[in-house]
Amino acid sequence: MRRSLSALLALGLLSGCATVRTLDAAKPGAPVVYAGTRLNLYVMNGGCCPQDRFGAEAPAYPGLDLPGSALLDTLLLPLSAMTALGVGFNATGGL
Repeated sequence: MRRSLSALLALGLLSGCATVRTLDAAKPGAPVVYAGTRLNLYVMNGGCCPQDRFGAEAPAYPGLDLPGSALLDTLLLPLSAMTALGVGFNATGGL
């Protein structure tokens, strides 16, 4: 029961995570490397219009989201670095 509740809570928190929001944004010219962390810091420092700059809305509590976004951005760093460098994957599945 506790694991189910913890997993449900984690999924709920991830939906508001800045990193997850910026992964879905796909806005041309938006930051890719540490995008969620940068979005949180941008809003915490009084930046306006995160939608225009990052292609995603900031979480309601960016200070609370910052540690989780920094961790997730670090885990995704190899993929975001390859994306920033223009390396693409043309993977297909099936027969």
